[in-house]
Amino acid sequence: MEGYEVEVPSYFLCPISMQLMKDPVTVSTGISYDRENIERWLFSFKNTTCPVTNQQVLDTDLTPNHTLRRLIQAWCTLNSSYGIERIPTPKAAVDKSYIIKLLDEGKKSPQAQINCLQRLRSIAQSNNSSRRQLEAAGAVEYLASIIKKDALDCDQDSDISKASDEALNILYHLEISDSVLRKILGDDDDQFLEGLLHVLKCGNYQSRAQAITMLKSALNVVDPVQVIGVKPEFFIEIVQIFHDKISQQVSKAALKLLVELCPWGRNRVKAVESGLVSTLIELLLATSERRACELILTVLDQLCGCAEGRAELLKHGAGLAIVSKKILRASHVATDKAVRIISSISKFSANSRVLQEMLQVGVVTKLCLVLQVGSSQKTKERTKEILMQHSRVWKKSSCVPPHLISSYPFS
Repeated sequence: MEGYEVEVPSYFLCPISMQLMKDPVTVSTGISYDRENIERWLFSFKNTTCPVTNQQVLDTDLTPNHTLRRLIQAWCTLNSSYGIERIPTPKAAVDKSYIIKLLDEGKKSPQAQINCLQRLRSIAQSNNSSRRQLEAAGAVEYLASIIKKDALDCDQDSDISKASDEALNILYHLEISDSVLRKILGDDDDQFLEGLLHVLKCGNYQSRAQAITMLKSALNVVDPVQVIGVKPEFFIEIVQIFHDKISQQVSKAALKLLVELCPWGRNRVKAVESGLVSTLIELLLATSERRACELILTVLDQLCGCAEGRAELLKHGAGLAIVSKKILRASHVATDKAVRIISSISKFSANSRVLQEMLQVGVVTKLCLVLQVGSSQKTKERTKEILMQHSRVWKKSSCVPPHLISSYPFS
């Protein structure tokens, strides 16, 4: 095996990763794998077959292969002179009955709740088997109930707020599936979403970042009516996330959430009223990172689908200029989205002042360039349509460089 000076027996290697097994377990088909690899295969990637035999894994209980693990440990010890470290004996998964008892204790008092949450966090960080035991014992529902309760109590003390932050932190690291998420949402979708909104308002930086990710996951599984009907406060808090500059990763997560929220007409108006358009323009001015530009332009394109969004973009002194600047600079996706934004402005908001501004900030020049380079056919068609629509104003302007006049389409 690459990385070792001695050859590793093939039956010590996990068939999935071809790495030395640290915690060998056997599935119902009789094949042994490293626990971390097979759990990722079965539970994270949602596969239902054995990677080696392709047989259906009907029973997902994993049996520890103690004999194989001891053989691997003995081999490591014998070859320690070659720099091979002995694999540690894995910790056993926490018993389900112990977790149930722990949850019952946590319901007795605020201090007992904090103690319970600290222990649950420790269990969640131990191994995948323990995390699955947490789900089976009802810990996910218990954690969700704390977040819901926190939102309902307007006069909460610091201990309750701390409990909500801790509960969300554990939920976040459990990486719960859509089916489990649907279960905790149940028939009171608004209550859990209200809990996440409360965390966005009152939580620390870490919990607010986690709430953004959890909110995106929740909105992916709730009824579309719930997505359309999200409160304006959600957009206000997302805008605040951008202003606080927690991290690039958190900002991207917030942008991805907006991509899910802003296709809906009602949400567009709520987003615009929260000040999102000017915030996104400022973000676009400050970044050259490809994926961030694509996400920002995608959301701006969605917001320009309403009159309020277009008005806010034109109101910002750098709105048209920065959108134009990203054409042919970031990626094909960014170019497409930027052209779509300009198309919306061109069709629905192109008064004489706007048309002159598009000339002066270089929008028209960029559109002429799009026709000359390798953009998608759809983007070129949309660009040609914009140029032809306003050719009487733009075609003979001195703002268009002479060498680009030949690319200007005839009407």
